[in-house]
Amino acid sequence: MSQSRFHHVFLAQRTPLLRTLERMVSNPSTAEDLLQETYLRVTRALGERTVEHLEPFVFQTARNLARDHLRARRIQSRTLLDDVPLEVVHNVVAPQSSAEDAAHAQQLLERLNVSLQALSSRQQQIFILSRLHGHSYQEIAERLGVSLSTVQKELKLIMAICVGVAERSHGEQ
Repeated sequence: MSQSRFHHVFLAQRTPLLRTLERMVSNPSTAEDLLQETYLRVTRALGERTVEHLEPFVFQTARNLARDHLRARRIQSRTLLDDVPLEVVHNVVAPQSSAEDAAHAQQLLERLNVSLQALSSRQQQIFILSRLHGHSYQEIAERLGVSLSTVQKELKLIMAICVGVAERSHGEQ
């Protein structure tokens, strides 16, 4: 089975695969991450062996990753709370941020806002649809009439800008 055949199958089944993952984990962002991990796992598997029925193999790999994620999340939540008496959990005081922390957070938000305002209109739409509304890359591409690759590249650029702003802001602390 060639990588190009897999790539074609993956792109053709991306939306139903993403919907399956979203239903399982109830989180669009996590579903996107699991979708990417599915692609990597299947690519690795194809490098090691031949897969007769590629489409079912891809879906089963995705479902297995989602189950593993849910299991790990369930174990983590049990581990975090089961070891601590409930009265202790309820008596933990949330940390208060200092005026300095609040000022730093405000400054970071202002810098991010300036950087995001400098983006093109399409980049702003992509950012808002992805990060604020939780739309999948495919949904954004269809809505804006651009390719899936364009959405991915634009989001990579936007996130690099945001990380840069955060790093510069962190360096000034």
